[in-house]
Amino acid sequence: MTAPQPALDKVFVDFSIKKLRQLAERIKDCLGRLNEEQVWARGSENENAVGNLALHLSGNVRQWIVSGIGGKPDIRVRDREFSARGDITPAELIERLDGVIDEAIAVVQRLNGERLLDKVKVQNYEVTVLEAVAHVVEHFAGHTGQIIYATKLATGSDLGHYKHLSQPKAHTEKTP
Repeated sequence: MTAPQPALDKVFVDFSIKKLRQLAERIKDCLGRLNEEQVWARGSENENAVGNLALHLSGNVRQWIVSGIGGKPDIRVRDREFSARGDITPAELIERLDGVIDEAIAVVQRLNGERLLDKVKVQNYEVTVLEAVAHVVEHFAGHTGQIIYATKLATGSDLGHYKHLSQPKAHTEKTP
């Protein structure tokens, strides 16, 4: 007799939560390795500093999940995410990111198959709740990659996020 399979909505919700937590931890690790000058360094005005990307992700997650899906007021001022120039410490960025991720996960944990098919309107896009969550996870992953790359450039070090893959025993992580 085979064990019952979890419902598709639960698999999607659990994976989305796991990825947001994993990616947020990687960003926090990067912010912890960088000094304040490195967090706000940019090569030109056409580039975003790590600090700007952290602010941007906090704003995006809050707008799409906490507000768009969860119904809280949309307080985002997107332009401020990119205009900041070092007025927020790495510790404050971590605190802000932790707070919004906790709020978003609380919203996502309550989702079920029926709710995932509901429509929401965020940034003038009408999407299903499932599409909104998938968008946030994808968006978060893309900018996390930028933050990791910038951190590697600034520190010259391997961050060790995949060291388990070079261990003699097979890794136990279910999803990359």
